[in-house]
Amino acid sequence: MHLAGFTPQLVQPWDERALLAEGLGITNLVARATASAAELSAQELRAGRRRLERKARRYLPEYVAVVGIGAYRTAFGRPGAGVGPQSEAIGPSKLWVLPNPSGLNANHQIDDLVRAFRALRVKL
Repeated sequence: MHLAGFTPQLVQPWDERALLAEGLGITNLVARATASAAELSAQELRAGRRRLERKARRYLPEYVAVVGIGAYRTAFGRPGAGVGPQSEAIGPSKLWVLPNPSGLNANHQIDDLVRAFRALRVKL
């Protein structure tokens, strides 16, 4: 997030509240730890989408970014979706899908991730 220009300095996971000062928020589709996204059921992801929609209606962000194309495809019922802006909205917010930066996701190297995240940042 820092390399893409979202924060003025590197933010540690335990500093996520500092993102609020930057006009950013983070939440999970599913609030339980897993070793990989494959451990999440379609039912859990769809329920997470409904919770995310309630949060979007409450906080009114311009964009909601979902990190993880597989999670997005399942949660939103869009099996052919790709990374980037989506044609649908979630509540009043535009949707954007970003690749998952997890170390388990070897499909995207740091330069690819920075480009994908920066594409959203320039829209804000």
